[in-house]
Amino acid sequence: MRLVSTLVLFLTTFCSAKKGEEMSQPAKPIAEAGAVTASAVSAGAVLNETEKKELLTIARTTLENNLRGKTVPRFTASTDRLKELRGAFVTLKKHGELRGCIGYVQGVKPLFQAVSDMAIAASTQDPRFPPVQPQELKDIKIEITALTPLERISDPKIIEVGNHGILIKQGWYQGLLLPQVATEEGWDRETFLAHTCLKAGLPPDAWKAPNTEIYIFSGEVFGEPE
Repeated sequence: MRLVSTLVLFLTTFCSAKKGEEMSQPAKPIAEAGAVTASAVSAGAVLNETEKKELLTIARTTLENNLRGKTVPRFTASTDRLKELRGAFVTLKKHGELRGCIGYVQGVKPLFQAVSDMAIAASTQDPRFPPVQPQELKDIKIEITALTPLERISDPKIIEVGNHGILIKQGWYQGLLLPQVATEEGWDRETFLAHTCLKAGLPPDAWKAPNTEIYIFSGEVFGEPE
């Protein structure tokens, strides 16, 4: 199987933990992560339905080939939007339950390549789960979240639940939750912030500390039909 390094000089993290479980990991500083400015993603970066289907096909083909021991194709992108440097998460669900989820927080690769990489990582490198087995493929549904660049904020009231994801950073620890997590869990803004802190291994009120950095981002979320 093709292997993908999930933490080098860029930020790679896990999306929401299994219910009742929070994950944390040491983080590289944002400055070392090859931060992407807003100009790296074009103003018209919203993906159309054809582009979304193309990314889902890339993720599914990668997943199936890799788990079956076949060569993963060298994909090409059909549009410039799919070649833009964007963060991306691939989430795998089995019978509606999380089965794996890993992503690039920032745009270190073209979007179509990031999706292929994270399809492998989510199925084989999420430490919360054993690797996905070939016999599970028929029950696995893929969801992709294509991220906008991180934006540091000073006022948490800016956060819009359902629209923004959050990254909390304090020292060498960070935690991230995708925009859809707060909606799925029914959280308000402060609960969302508290759970992101817990994911970073910090106290739930650490977001109020002056040395805590808060970043927001948005994501285009789309997936295979249930």
